[in-house]
Formats: sequence, C-alpha cells, structure tokens
Amino acid sequence: MSGIPYADPLLDPLFTTPDAADAFSPRARLQGMLDFEAALARAEAAVGVIPPGAVAAIAAACDAALYDTAALGAEAALAGNTAIPLVKHLTRKVAEADAEAARFVHWGATSQDAMDSGLVLQLRGFIDGLDATLATLAAGLAVLADRHRATPMVARTWLQHALPTTFGLKAAVWLDALGRDRQRLAAARGRLALQFGGAAGTLAALGDAGPAVAEALATELSLPLPALPWHASRDRVTELAAALGILAGTLGTIGRDVSLMMQMEVGEAFEPSGPGRGGSSTMPHKRNPVSCAVLLSTAVRAPALVGGLLAAQVQEHERGLGGWHAEWQALPDLARLVAGAAHHAAAMIDGLTVDAERMRANLDLTRGLILAEAVTMALGETMGRLAAHARVAEASRRAIADQRPLRDLLAEDAEIVAALGLDGLDRLFDPLRYTGSAAHFIDRALADHAVMERAHGR
Repeated sequence: MSGIPYADPLLDPLFTTPDAADAFSPRARLQGMLDFEAALARAEAAVGVIPPGAVAAIAAACDAALYDTAALGAEAALAGNTAIPLVKHLTRKVAEADAEAARFVHWGATSQDAMDSGLVLQLRGFIDGLDATLATLAAGLAVLADRHRATPMVARTWLQHALPTTFGLKAAVWLDALGRDRQRLAAARGRLALQFGGAAGTLAALGDAGPAVAEALATELSLPLPALPWHASRDRVTELAAALGILAGTLGTIGRDVSLMMQMEVGEAFEPSGPGRGGSSTMPHKRNPVSCAVLLSTAVRAPALVGGLLAAQVQEHERGLGGWHAEWQALPDLARLVAGAAHHAAAMIDGLTVDAERMRANLDLTRGLILAEAVTMALGETMGRLAAHARVAEASRRAIADQRPLRDLLAEDAEIVAALGLDGLDRLFDPLRYTGSAAHFIDRALADHAVMERAHGR
C-alpha cells in the first residue's frame, strides 16, 4: 500500500479498505498506464521496432510520482480521457533526459490501449487481494459449519418457523455460495487480457510487426494475449462487474441473516463486540450490527453500478462514445464497495458469537408445532399421508388455541399413541432427529471448500 489517502476520509473507512482505495487511487490509475508504456517500449525494442537505447529513458519516466495528478485531471477534462495528457507529459519528461528516445513514446498505441491495459493490471491485483479476504471468510465459515453441525436451530421460511435445521448447515450454505463467487471471480480474472490495437484495432501503425509487438508486450506485462483487440467488446469488464455484483448479494445474504439473528427477540448470534463498535449516541445498551449494515448497504448499491456497466456494454463501431467512459468510475466504485463488504464479513464471521442455548430455546417457542411435519410423516405410514396430515393439523389448531404443547395433545389421541407409542412421540419431538441430510450437506460443502483451498495451494 502506497499510503494514498481515502477519497472521503469520513466514510471510506466504513465502506471500503485501504488496499482497495489504494488499488483504484489516481496514483494507481496513472501507474497502470505508465507500466503499459514502459512495457510497450521494452517490447518494441525487443522486436526491433524502436531503438533499444530509447528504453531506459522511457522506463525511467514511467513513475507516477513524477506527475501532478490534479494537473493531468484538469487537462483530461478537455481531452476526454486521462491517457492523452499523460502521454504528452510523459513525452516531455523523456525528452528532458533523451530527446531521441522521446520520439518513441507510445509508439503505435492508442489512448485506450494504455487505459484498458492499465486497468487490467489494477484489476488483477485487486482481485488477488479480494480473493485473499474471501479465503479468510471461507475459512471462518468452514469452521462454523463443522463446529455447529449438530447445533439445532429454527429454519425459517417467509420469516416464520418452518422446521429444525442446524446452524452448521446455515454456515455451509453461505460457504457454498461463496465458493461459487470465488470461481466466478477467478474466471473473470482469467479473461482480463492485454488491450493493444492501435488507433482502430488494426495495429496498422506497426506494419507487419504488430502481432510480434503484441506478443512481446503481453509477456512483458504477464497478461494473456487475446485473439484480437477488444476496444468495443466490453464483456470482460461486465463479466467482472456481474461477478462482483453477485458476490455483493451473497455477502448481503449473510448480513441479512446475522442481523435477523441479532435481534433482541431472537438473540441467536452476534457480531463481535468491542470498544467503540456498534454503540449508540444515546442508548448505552445498544449492540448494533455494524458489519451487517455495510454488507446490506453494499448489496443495495451494487446492482445499480452493475446495471450501469451492463448498459455501457453496448458500444459504437471500433471505439465507444460514452459507454466506455461510463466504466471509469462505476467499476472502481463497485470494486471498492465489495472489498469493504468482504472485509467486514470476514471480521464478523471470525468473531461471531453463537448462542446455542438460545437457538435451542427458540425451537420450543411454538410448543412443538415446528415438528408437526415429522409426526405427520411418521403417522402417515399407518393411516396414510392425507389422513395423518388432517389429524395433526387439527391437533395443531387446538394447540395454538389452548396454548398447549402439541406433543401433549397428540398423546391424548389413542389412535396416534397406538400407532407411534409414547416413546415414539418423544423421539419425534427431538429436533436433532429431524434435521434430515443436514450433516451430509455440510460434509459436501466442506469437501468442496477443501478442494478449492488445495487448488490455491493452501
């Protein structure tokens, strides 16, 4: 991290990370383009397009610290992009050291080559850092899934009590979705490639040397060499944006679930606590879900940014007008937001407090109604499913009206007792006996996670 300050020092520390802010800082944007220019000079010298002696002066001038970002920004407002003034300033800087070398700055390239390739360099580094955070989050979820594989809790559908499940399975569901998010990001990263097409995507200025320069340039920058330039084909950008947007939704789902479990009336899980975290300006007792708020706000904001980038994918002929420009702020904004949410999620899961006793107690809030399906399925084996459903439904209505445990009412029905026995009823009202294949699903999610970690060398 270069120490570039946040754009908004009041809000950015909440919604992004220092590394993400740095990855998309003005300095980083300039350095990405300058790295392209230095690599271009080395590549062209290697294939004999420019004199080898020109490389040193050009490379020495490709340091973002040498340039005034504010001045470049002012000139970009007139030029239409940042590469045009940067190339002018770079050429002057090179001329101060070697007038002959200055002739070969940006040789045969176009502004979009420098900007897109520079952006790709930024994005690849950003994705690597983001995946490291997601790996930490995944490790935390894997621990929760395994540790709580037998911790019973309420499964809720439409926000209502449904059936028993385990907290381990809930964590495994989060982990499973996160694994697919990481795969999507990796696929998008793999398709981020060199941009090098010259003025109109033909590299005509380089004559027959164009393909050789492109290959050498890709090697210099350690970027994939695409089949052809992609100036107006923005699917690589939108693929990454979509992957980030889907990840924001996954993180938002985790935030939604944890925030609901943190409600005082539920009290099943809590974000980490500490001095200055989650407090209220007036209510000393509050323990607010701060990380959940960030995850949810990112999930709210990301779709609009993704939608804008998808709309920008439609571009005109060989160089887009407006659509390309729409990417310049939207994609970094999206990336910064998602990085912040991922950081919050990883820290929250690492320090999550799980109240297993409260989870178990909440299973009893309906006085056994949550296990009505278990009784119906068992009873259906002797009297048929429809008849069993009607019998248990009637008992459930009485249990609600009389505020009595469902098990007690069923025990008063001689036919049910004859079919199931009192001991059988007791077993049916044990929540851990009705979590189905939860343990199996947890094992599968953990196995997939282990495969991914081995693929990453962890």
